[in-house]
Amino acid sequence: MTTAYLSLGSNKGDRIEYLKRALEILSKKAGTVTKVSPIYQTAAWGKTDQPDFYNIAVEISTSLPAEQLLNAILGTEQELGRHRTEKWGQRTIDIDILFFGNDIIDSTNLVIPHPHLQDRRFVLQPLNDINPKLIHPKIKKDISTLLAECTDPLPVTKLKDLQL
Repeated sequence: MTTAYLSLGSNKGDRIEYLKRALEILSKKAGTVTKVSPIYQTAAWGKTDQPDFYNIAVEISTSLPAEQLLNAILGTEQELGRHRTEKWGQRTIDIDILFFGNDIIDSTNLVIPHPHLQDRRFVLQPLNDINPKLIHPKIKKDISTLLAECTDPLPVTKLKDLQL
């Protein structure tokens, strides 16, 4: 079994319901969800003329190899109506693999650790809630340090715990 960390976000439709449904599907397709952060609200990053995102971080225990986990995630996004038509556009659900054990992967389809996680407060804050001492295998700093050093100016506002 491998412990992986995922970032989930939604800014279209019933955002909380999409996060809940994504967790339910991932639990069936990808492995056991072992930790879930509170929900955070953040302004859209990259393309800013759209609704705010609700974001969470998730720890999952999986027997899938990284590429198969990615396929399960892409299937989950598709099942929840995600259509990749516009970079950084509105989406019902967005799921990224942040870490996969201590693996460093750089393939055509998959880069782990996520190459920009240290630059995005909306990723670091929820991840810090579930494992502040997790060490980034390339940068060699823990999540709480990366969060303290993050220069992303977008506010990240805690809304509530996600009830499954």
